[in-house]
Amino acid sequence: MAKRKVDQRTVRQSEANPMSALMKQFIKVNNLEKGFQKINVEEEWVKLMGPGVKSYTERISLKGGTLIVKISSAALRTELSYGKEKIQSMMNEALGENTITKVILN
Repeated sequence: MAKRKVDQRTVRQSEANPMSALMKQFIKVNNLEKGFQKINVEEEWVKLMGPGVKSYTERISLKGGTLIVKISSAALRTELSYGKEKIQSMMNEALGENTITKVILN
C-alpha cells in the first residue's frame, strides 16, 4: 500500500485559529469574562465620553446589566442624565453586545 504524502502547510492552515478566537476561548474556559468585561466598559467609557468627562468620573462599575457611574460634578451628572438611553446604546455598540440594560449616574 502506497503512503500518501501530507502537505504540512495544509494541515497547519486547517488547524489554525485566529488569536482573538483563542483568547476568547481562554477567557471563557478560565471564567474571566466579568473581569475583562469591566475593563472593556471602563475603556469604552473614556473613549466615548472624552477626557473632560473622564476627569469627573470617579468610579465605573457594571453589575448585572446595570452600568453605574459615579460623577463628581452635579452639573455634569444632570447633563448626562438627559442622555442615558443614548449612553446605553453607544456603550452597547462599542462593546459589540447588549451588555448594558440600564445606566445609573451617581
